[in-house]
This record gives sequence, C-alpha cells and structure tokens, in this order.
Amino acid sequence: MVRIIPMASSIRPSLSSFRFPAPASSTSPFTTAFSSQNSCRRLSLLHLGSAVPQYLSFGLKASKLLRREGNSMAVSAAGNMAQASTATTKENALEWVKKDKRRMLHVVYRVGDLDRTIKFYTECLGMKLLRKRDIPEERYTNAFLGYGPEDSHFVIELTYNYGVDKYDIGTGFGHFGIAVEDVTKTVDLIKAKGGKVTREPGPVKGGSTVIAFIEDPDGYKFELLERGSTPEPLCQVMLRVGDLERAINFYEKAYGMELLRTRDNPEYKYTIAILGYGPEDKNAVMELTYNYGITEYDKGNAYAQIAIGTDDVYKTAEAIRLSGGKITREPGPLPGISTKIAACLDPDGWKTVFVDNIDFLKELE
Repeated sequence: MVRIIPMASSIRPSLSSFRFPAPASSTSPFTTAFSSQNSCRRLSLLHLGSAVPQYLSFGLKASKLLRREGNSMAVSAAGNMAQASTATTKENALEWVKKDKRRMLHVVYRVGDLDRTIKFYTECLGMKLLRKRDIPEERYTNAFLGYGPEDSHFVIELTYNYGVDKYDIGTGFGHFGIAVEDVTKTVDLIKAKGGKVTREPGPVKGGSTVIAFIEDPDGYKFELLERGSTPEPLCQVMLRVGDLERAINFYEKAYGMELLRTRDNPEYKYTIAILGYGPEDKNAVMELTYNYGITEYDKGNAYAQIAIGTDDVYKTAEAIRLSGGKITREPGPLPGISTKIAACLDPDGWKTVFVDNIDFLKELE
C-alpha cells in the first residue's frame, strides 16, 4: 500500500521526496506492474503542477470509485434483505392464518322492530332467542338468535337502534341460508304464520337441490335448502362481489377460509364460490356471487358484518394488511367489556369483525 506523505502546497516534489516500499516476498500483480513502470513514473513526477503524484491521484479516484461501488452494493444488499424480510414476514403471517382457530360466530344486521323480528324467527324459522343486550347509553339493543349455543353455533345478532324503524338493504346483500329437512313443509308453516314466500319450493337453477326463498318483516331474504340433519342449520351468508377471483384470493389469504367449491351458471350469467372453515354440511359458509359484467353494488345501510373468532386479533390485522385489506378498527379491547377485536373491509367493501376466542367465551359467561 502506498503511503502518502503530507507536504505543504508551496513545495514542489522532488524525486527524493518519495519513498517506495520494497517489494514483498510474495509479490502481487499490482506490485509487479508498479515496479516495472518506476522509471516512467519518476520522470512524470518532474512535471507535476500539484503536490499529489499521478499514481496517488489514481489511488484516490479508485478509492472513491470503490467507496461508491461499495455504497451501491450495500444499498442493493439492504434492499434485497428488506424485500426478503418483507416476503418472509408475509409468508409467516399467511401461514399463521392457516393454523389459526377460526369459526364464523355471528352475522350482524339492523332491524326496525326487534320484537316483531324475534317473533318471526322463533315462530316461523324455529330459532331460539339466546340472549338480549340493551345499551341505553349508546341507544341500541341486540338480540342473539340461532339453533344452538353461541359457543358452538353460528348465530344471528340483530341490532335495533332507538327510533330507527326502516333500513335500505341495497343490492349487494343476497340472503341467509337455512338448512331444513323438508322445504315444502317449512314453507307451508311460514305461509300459515303470515310470512312472505318469494320463491316456491323447487330445484335450484342449474342444480337438483330443492330450495325456496322467503322474506322476513324487514325484507331480508332467506334461502331454505333441503338437507338432511345438520349440526349447523344457519348455514350460509350470500354476498355479491364485483371480482370473484379477487374475492376468493382475499378470503383464502386474509381470512384463512378454504374454497370448498365453485359453480358457474352461464345460462343465468352468474358464478358462485363457497368458502368456509370446514365442510358446508357441518359449518356455516360464505357464498360469494358474481353476476356477469357487474362490478359494483349498493350496500345500503341494513346489513352490517360477520364476526369471526381468532386466537390473535393483532396477527389477524397484520395478515389482512399484507393481503391488501383495509383495517377500519385497529386491534384492541372494546371499552367497557375488554373483548379484543379488529375490524376490516374486504376488496368489495364488505365488513368483517374478528373477535378474540378467549374473550368471546368470557363475554358469554
């Protein structure tokens, strides 16, 4: 390595001012080339106009170049590491989602007359009133109805806001599904109770399952599906989406659901996808419907959200972010009851709330 000897700018260098190190016993290519050109370099020193020899100038330039290259390489390496770290973080988060213990807990929507709706659901649809919760300081009341305990069944959470007797269901919400052993018998009972039947019993379009459609007093549609005995009679929530592939990808990655099946009906210009946390004959599922050529829907203000149980609302929120979802309520405990939740929107704007599993069971107690 060449040693640079500091000199005052007013002194011109002489040959004797420079001391070159003797070649090492193990000579490098740089040293050999340098030694072979000593005489030429010494002559050129006589014509220097500055105190820095040319070969030293070359060394400084090389040093700067190496530093620039080193910085560039360091920046590039840091960028690659950051990308790798992000990829690993995303991969870890999405892998965790698959292992998380998730279950559809509630579907939440608003009604204009709570007592009227409870009467219809219990008398016409055979549900049980599981519990009620009045929050006067917030001016609303909840009623929970279903076909079994909340800790093991998917149930309905009705919300009545004081003084509000009507809501707009919109065009995006589709229906709720209820599995019954005899659709015709159930429809006859509903008619006898004064219920509204909008589609008489018969095979589904493009299939063989016997179905019927009814409406509750607020205009929410229920699809009755003829099915054998099932542990989860309240079995389905149908929502319309503008891009089915995008929705499936999001529900799989962010929500950890499994795509159970799809069915395309070109004759009627729609495609459905069934997703959930287990077989649809034993678990509640989401039915996402894409109508050919329609990318946006009016969501109204009646349907609210589904609630899903999770072991960790914080990790859940991170996975939703990494999957392109929008967090509308940061993960954390609810004031007053300390139940930890996180809320988000899917790519079509449908809301989902994730609830801590342990906190949910404590709340039921």
